[in-house]
Amino acid sequence: MPREHEEDALDLRDAHRANPLKILMFGWEFPPFNSGGLGVACQGITGALARGGAEVTFVVPKRLPVSLSYARLITTDLENVEVHAVDSGIHPYAASGSYAKHEDGTPVYGDGLVGEVARYARAAGRIASISSPDVIYAHDWLSFGAGMHAKRLTGKPLIAHVHATEFERSGGHSLNQHIFELEKEGLHFADRVIAVSERTKQIIMRHYGVPAEKIAVVHNGIDIHTALTPSTAPSRLTKLKENGTKIVLFMGRITLQKGPDYFVRAAKRVLEHDPKVLFVVAGSGDMERSTMELAASLGIGEHVLFTGFLRGQEQYETCALADLFVMPSVAEPFGLAALEAMRIGTPVLVSKQSGIAEAARHLLTADFWDTEEMANKMLFLLDSPELAQTLSRKAKRESSLLTWTRAGEKIRDLIDELAPPSYSYA
Repeated sequence: MPREHEEDALDLRDAHRANPLKILMFGWEFPPFNSGGLGVACQGITGALARGGAEVTFVVPKRLPVSLSYARLITTDLENVEVHAVDSGIHPYAASGSYAKHEDGTPVYGDGLVGEVARYARAAGRIASISSPDVIYAHDWLSFGAGMHAKRLTGKPLIAHVHATEFERSGGHSLNQHIFELEKEGLHFADRVIAVSERTKQIIMRHYGVPAEKIAVVHNGIDIHTALTPSTAPSRLTKLKENGTKIVLFMGRITLQKGPDYFVRAAKRVLEHDPKVLFVVAGSGDMERSTMELAASLGIGEHVLFTGFLRGQEQYETCALADLFVMPSVAEPFGLAALEAMRIGTPVLVSKQSGIAEAARHLLTADFWDTEEMANKMLFLLDSPELAQTLSRKAKRESSLLTWTRAGEKIRDLIDELAPPSYSYA
């Protein structure tokens, strides 16, 4: 089959099943109401499984306005998906701030969020009790409680999909012990664990004590259903490019895990050699203000543009105009944003501590803490148009092989091991 048609290929293993595979899936967010890569991954996995013939019930914690109904948004592309929303007071989809505080200003992260996760689990369990799934599937610790509750009620096998551990989210600092314990309980209670990279698998084995044979690695993907949408480039950046300005882009949550401070410190070194570079920081998070202050204290404030959280076409336009995409994460389970940049054709530099570095070859790497090496590689690529073009072409081709369809096929194989299908050839 030609590769250009591979993404639309249907997995026909259900053609002779007596009944379609039924998956009860618990998640925390789903595009376009997502704060980052977790929602995109849920969309990609759900889509691949649904297009493969499975019937997926996807449960989310927040009920949306009728005009933004999940069912209507999703079923335009996925005929086999039914979506349920649990009535919760939490605000899991906001781009900035809502993860940190309630509307009245009281903290959410910590006991408040953990309490809401428990309430979500109890409510989601009621959905499980009236459904008849073949397998239960939970994304990350926020949904592990729901998955465990559903398994207890139905007796069906549980898959725990780990997109990031508490060790990775905290960058190895200020570990939230309560969340760690919830993660550990979910990982041990699950029948199978899926990790997004070998790096994350090793963390699960080392810090959570889960045996290697229980964990499968399934790399994230990208396809026509989740890729960013092209559009006309924003005029402000276009004019800068026309004047010879080069653009280096950081796009992601501005948090400790993503290393925005290392990006700014590397920018300082680059600007000492080439002042005609603009560093764009696209995203939001609890380090946004401190990162701005760091840029100002280093005397490069006028060379660093903070855009806030970008979505859809704005995200595509900014990434497509960038001469280089940089992801200096302290600990990155995979790195979907980097894969999106590769798909667009933007050269990519990621930290060696990123999962995508094990899945893709046509990208540059540096240790997150080595801002000197990072700056040198930025300068080398910005001054080497032929290298940039070659890297762009090969990365784009390589990214076309990392699809959600392939990820879905691996996941489906794991599901069939847990819930063997009964076939009818009548």
